[in-house]
Order: sequence, then C-alpha cells, then structure tokens
Amino acid sequence: MEEDGFLSASRVALWGLGLMGGSLAMALKGHCARIDGIDADPETVALAQEWGVVERGSTRPEDVLPNADLVILATPVRVILAQLADLPRLHPGQAVVMDLGSTKQAIMAAMAALPDRFDPLGGHPMSGKEKSSLRYAEASVYRGAPFALTALPRTSQRARQLGEELVRAVQARPLWIDPAQHDRWVAATSHLPYLLSSALARCTPPEAAPLVGSGFRSTARLAGSSTRMMADILATNRQNIRAALARFRSELDQYDALLEAGALDEMVERMNEGVERYQKLCA
Repeated sequence: MEEDGFLSASRVALWGLGLMGGSLAMALKGHCARIDGIDADPETVALAQEWGVVERGSTRPEDVLPNADLVILATPVRVILAQLADLPRLHPGQAVVMDLGSTKQAIMAAMAALPDRFDPLGGHPMSGKEKSSLRYAEASVYRGAPFALTALPRTSQRARQLGEELVRAVQARPLWIDPAQHDRWVAATSHLPYLLSSALARCTPPEAAPLVGSGFRSTARLAGSSTRMMADILATNRQNIRAALARFRSELDQYDALLEAGALDEMVERMNEGVERYQKLCA
C-alpha cells in the first residue's frame, strides 16, 4: 500500500461493477484502505465478491455509500446523471465524487448542482473493450492509457491530488482537460469510430463472412460495444459527433470523386497525407 497521499487512506465505493468498474477495483487493490461495490445486477455483485474484487457488495446503494469517502460512478452516462441526483439522499456525509463517464459536459453540470459537502471530479479513462461485463474485467485494462480528468472551480486541491494518485495507481496517464474540449475530442477519437464500425458491419454482406480477416475485425471491432452505453454517449454529445460525422463525410466524398475521375496519383497523395496524420496521432 502507498505510504503517502490521500488514496492510501480512502474508503472507495464503486457504483457500477461492469468492465470498467470491475477493472478499476482490481487495479486499485493494495492502493486504498477499502473497496466496496454496488451494482443493480445481483449476479454481478455475487461474482465480484466471489472473485474478491470488492470487500463488500450490494445491490442497494444505501448499504455501501455512507461509509465511503471516495465514490466512483462507473456506469453509462445517463445512469451516472441519475446517480448524481440520488447521491445527496443516499450519502449523508462528505465525499469526493468521481465518475468514469464517456462524456463530460452533462456530468460536470450535474456535479455542480451537488451540495457543498461533495467534492466533484470528472474522469474518463481512454481504455476498455467492446465487452462490458465484469467477466471481462482485468486490472491491466488501464495500463498506459490516457485518463482524462476534469474539474469544476469548486473542486478542491485534495480531490485533484486524489484523482492523480488514482490514475497513477492503475498505471494510466493523467490528462487534465476542459469538459467542453474533452467532448469535442472524444467525438473524433472514440464516438465517430464507433459509428463507423457499426456502419461498416451493417453494410458488409453476410455472405462475405468467409473472407473476413484481421483488417475487417480490427476496423469493425467497436460495433460489438454495448448499445445501451453508446446510446447514452450519442445522446449527450450529439452536436460534437454530428460535426465529426460531417468532416468524415467530406473526406469520403473527396475519395469518391477521385475514384470516379480515376485520379489515382491524387488518391495516393491523399492517402500519404493520411499516413502522416495517423503517425502523428498515434505516436
């Protein structure tokens, strides 16, 4: 266990024990005083306790939350918004409240409405899998990944430090970012890729399955993501995603025009520009 810092003394309540919440609990083992968990699914709670993911699990938030001084909301975005609305009734004391939601503006606005006894901190790990169940959780899912952190003017220095300690404990890389900028960027780097994967899967003829290889599988992988989770993301980041779609549609139209004209030299030049941009983005 860490000797210094706020994390080592923290009693953590993870509200949501799916892939991301379960993985976080696994990665935080030995870094905090206690980890308890809440999930609406009794089977998930039972599995989390059987595997030792949490010390105590419950389907009832009121059984776990009052003992926590760090509450982490690890559910789909619109569920997080409902949890934030319920939190003052369920937790009578003081706590740092952190989320792992994939969009930040709506969540941070809801956090701003919390009573002063709560210390708000937004978070979004840029990691995960297309599978969302606890059964696919693993501590290494956060390793080396960017972990966005967002704050409100009222967010204390203690909460900021606690957030950074947590991110480093799970071997991710902290990135402080404005909520609006976060949502613009993830529209391009996460939400648009999901829609492209889904569209690719939908427009590929089923009879082409014998020729599906690694290229198709890696490009279409995100189509297997939880549609419930993605619906929440689309609902809370619509305008940014539509802007990203418009930029992508323009690129496709230009490729289509070059193909129609048989302008292969220009096509190659454009593809080379894509190679350069890819290398810069993924360096």
